Amino acid sequence: MRIEMASEPGDPRVPNEDYASVALPAAGSGGALVVLDGVTPPAGDTGCAHGVPWYVARLGGALLELSGSRRDMPLGECLASAIGRTASSHGPGCDLSHSRTPQATVVLARWDDSAVEHLVLSDSALLVEYADGSVTPVLDTRLDGLRPAARALPRAERTAYLESLRNAEGGFFTAAADPAVAGRAVVGSAPRERVRALAALSDGATRWTDIFRLGDRTALMTVLREEGPGSLIGRVRTAESADRAGVAFPRGKAHDDATAVLVEFRATTGFTEPAP
Repeated sequence: MRIEMASEPGDPRVPNEDYASVALPAAGSGGALVVLDGVTPPAGDTGCAHGVPWYVARLGGALLELSGSRRDMPLGECLASAIGRTASSHGPGCDLSHSRTPQATVVLARWDDSAVEHLVLSDSALLVEYADGSVTPVLDTRLDGLRPAARALPRAERTAYLESLRNAEGGFFTAAADPAVAGRAVVGSAPRERVRALAALSDGATRWTDIFRLGDRTALMTVLREEGPGSLIGRVRTAESADRAGVAFPRGKAHDDATAVLVEFRATTGFTEPAP
């Protein structure tokens, strides 16, 4: 098995609000991966004494532990439990009902010899490459469906419009303080023998395809395999720097935190004792 990951802040002067981790259990086969993209709040009150990096570290650590050690728990239950555990870590002065309480998008995957499970919440992405070379994205597209209406508004009104639809019926959902949001995630599974590789990416890394149109998702997977996650992020940074003002490629931030994790599986073949 090959596992590679890279993560870079959009601004080296500001803490990275992405999180990435992979676990390979010591006992038995399989593994789990977690990628979170913290939601950067606008300047002002968030109702919480903790920042987004604190939140993604707590939530990510809980998710990795639960998905890796509690294989009896579906991934949705792992997410719900991790959100509840993180919420209980807040102090009494934290208003968890505040719309800007720390929160994050989620990509979660877990595998063993029989199946590869996945969960995606909000606009980070999981790419699944199958044995025939095809690449299928696992996406939660609810936010994408709201962006055209947001772009039609004056720039000063866009943030408030999207905030009004976050974790609301008819809007989109992120992991914040309510465990029930786990029921909104996109979940599924595939037979292990059909899957050749996984790639988990924050939206700062999927800019390569989604914003700058440098290739489709199959080409993105090829870059990850042949050059590695760090090279993919480097390509995104080059494209961002060539259009700092966002004139050719409009986007919310000139540079965004970017994270990519690649997991390549070996063929599932039985072990044969070598001949003496």
